[in-house]
Amino acid sequence: MTMSEQGRSSHPVTMREVAQAAGVSVATVSHVVNDNPNARIGDAARERVRKAIEELGYRPNALAKNLVSGHSKFIGLVADAIATTPFAGQIIHGAQDEAWRQGYVLLVANTEGDREVEDEAIGMMLEHKVRGILYSTWYHRAAEIPPALLETDVVLVDCYSEAGEAPAVVPDEVQGGRAATELLVEAGHRRIAIINTTTPSPAHEGRLRGYREALEHAGIAFDPALVFDARPEQEGGFDAVGAVLDAGATAVFCHNDRVAMGLYDGLRERGLSIPADVAVVGFDNQEVIAAHLRPPLTTVALPHYELGAAGVRMLLGIDAVPDGGRLEVACPPVLRDSI
Repeated sequence: MTMSEQGRSSHPVTMREVAQAAGVSVATVSHVVNDNPNARIGDAARERVRKAIEELGYRPNALAKNLVSGHSKFIGLVADAIATTPFAGQIIHGAQDEAWRQGYVLLVANTEGDREVEDEAIGMMLEHKVRGILYSTWYHRAAEIPPALLETDVVLVDCYSEAGEAPAVVPDEVQGGRAATELLVEAGHRRIAIINTTTPSPAHEGRLRGYREALEHAGIAFDPALVFDARPEQEGGFDAVGAVLDAGATAVFCHNDRVAMGLYDGLRERGLSIPADVAVVGFDNQEVIAAHLRPPLTTVALPHYELGAAGVRMLLGIDAVPDGGRLEVACPPVLRDSI
């Protein structure tokens, strides 16, 4: 029987069989399989082992290898809401693609915010000696870090620790607010309203700050009468229409695309046209909304795919942790027809 034929036999190939085929000890095979840098193995013997592994179809025991190396080729991702948000899938997609590029497999746990489930998922990942864990929330906010996470390398994605317990990758809310407002300034508008959310958050404060920075850079005086707080949903945008028009706004930057959708409804009900009468910019780039409004909504995208990918790179040490421990990822404009 040739070595190739032996490798196709029904029983799993053992390390001892590899050693016999290569004419070396089992210990030598183990050193080669585990890439032991301290092992004194000649090039010829190392090559014989590798050839025997290939021809026999030997697959190392992953759990045993984990015990030797101290970690596995898995990266964990713990998320609080995969099924209930349109954005979590993109974070996972980005993390999965980057992990695969770096030779790792992503293990995903959806906890729906249940702390008991979360602790159990983290515990199982630690038992399997994951290389590290990404911890993600469904919107940008401060998060309470489960103590078990700190037993391994961890990067927070779309959230951060106020105590600075772990590095974080988050959207650059200020840059995003600035980019949205600059689109309207560049279109010639000077009476630009912002419909912000009623809930304190990094998005609430950051996007408003970006709005003010863009106005200042353009030499436009900030007018508090053009700042409106509304529920971050379609009804909030609809209810704000009267006040926005009374303030003399010719353009509106909406906190999110759902608010913009409500604004569209209210403007249309008053016989006004977008963008001829009022220009509108949203935020989030929820394509099921933004791309299908009429006219399609110009907006600013939350960079969820890149958040996931950057989280993996930071976890693996490919990207350095910035000073302050927080990497802010730019939010790109998505140009459509509402300006």
